[in-house]
Amino acid sequence: MDVRADQAGAGAGHGISFNEAFRVWLRVACLSFGGPAGQIAVMHRILVEEKKWISEGRFLHALNYCMLLPGPEAQQLATYVGWLMHRTAGGLMAGGLFILPGIIAIMGLSYIYAAFGNVSFVEALFFGLKAAVLAIVVEAVVRVGKRALKNRIMIALAAAAFVAIFFFAVPFPIIIIAAGLIGYAGARSGRPEFAPAGHGHGGGAAIDSMLGEAVPDHVRPNTARAIRVGAVWLALWLVPVIALLTAFGQANVFSQIALFFSKMALVTFGGAYAVLAYVAQQAVEHYHWLKPHEMLDGLGMAETTPGPLIMVLQFVGFMAAYRDPSGLSPMLAATLGGLLATWVTFMPCFLWIFVGAPYIERLRGNAGLAGALSAITAAVVGVILNLSIWFALHILFRETVPVHAFPLNFDMPVLRSVDVPALVLAIAAATAIFRFKLGMLTVLAGSCAAGVALRMAGVI
Repeated sequence: MDVRADQAGAGAGHGISFNEAFRVWLRVACLSFGGPAGQIAVMHRILVEEKKWISEGRFLHALNYCMLLPGPEAQQLATYVGWLMHRTAGGLMAGGLFILPGIIAIMGLSYIYAAFGNVSFVEALFFGLKAAVLAIVVEAVVRVGKRALKNRIMIALAAAAFVAIFFFAVPFPIIIIAAGLIGYAGARSGRPEFAPAGHGHGGGAAIDSMLGEAVPDHVRPNTARAIRVGAVWLALWLVPVIALLTAFGQANVFSQIALFFSKMALVTFGGAYAVLAYVAQQAVEHYHWLKPHEMLDGLGMAETTPGPLIMVLQFVGFMAAYRDPSGLSPMLAATLGGLLATWVTFMPCFLWIFVGAPYIERLRGNAGLAGALSAITAAVVGVILNLSIWFALHILFRETVPVHAFPLNFDMPVLRSVDVPALVLAIAAATAIFRFKLGMLTVLAGSCAAGVALRMAGVI
């Protein structure tokens, strides 16, 4: 995997220089607000419509299969397109730039949160943020549902996924694997219900890109090259994890961060919101690294910064190490914990693309995998609905009661503990999004301002 050789040969077939691509990918990174839907829309507008670098069909094909991979589909899509154009160097540049602004912003906000999170002004800001985040997540359920639930079978899959994860605490990976198998079998049997739903990011006719429909040499599958590339990225990912386990054992917080987020990178299919549902459950309820409201605060940070929403994982690792610094100063430990969580989260993303992308290109038009994608997307709607209700329980109610009556396993709100100011703010944020179609950043800023105003008025 020679990055210099990759860069030296970049642009030979399509005339796009590496420096020009760098400027465009930096622009994409800085504009990548709004979660995966907004980020994919930004990439489509710039790469397909404005720059005409890649055709509509190839863009949607790459998106389809990035959604089948574990991890953040938008960052993987950027890595895929960058690799397609400028080989390994292009993939590293596109994927790396996509997360760099978020790494810097989340780290800075985490320092402020750890140092001043108990100050009334900061608390008021995050009170408003959480109400807006609830409305944003509900809007995500509606948006993804409209795209994915095109027939009764898809609606049934979404409903089954919600019931399984909310009422019976069925592990998320099992839900996604089951949905994928159902979709694959349905598509292979010729059921029209499992034809892939449109992604809603294009809308126009296919645009011929500078790459055209040709397959460059580096895109063609090569088993020997795949083994070499896989060995390099596996080492970059797993050697730090093994070193931490060897040096400190499994009880150390850094070892736990490395193991947990490595496992998360393997099993979190279905996009950012689905990842958050799984991480929130484990980080709050199993490891006790965070309290529910702190997880929501972290998501609010990720919503207000560019890059993937799962940059919230950096905040989770930061706070976990801050509270258990293992003999280091809390802020140093927190910095290392946040960066470690980011490293083991995103290293596998590059591995999947650099090893698997040539074979993904070869699978264009595979009906079985397209059916699996459709079913997984439908199941993810149910998972996101679970996430929105989990958020609502912890934002709108001060108390919940766990219900453990086999096979039921869920939290029930205590109705008398309803938080009226939070309810009013959440309704106002939802009205702004659904009725007045205001942008995400406008809603977040307005909710933060309202939180501060309520604090100053003594309401909260």
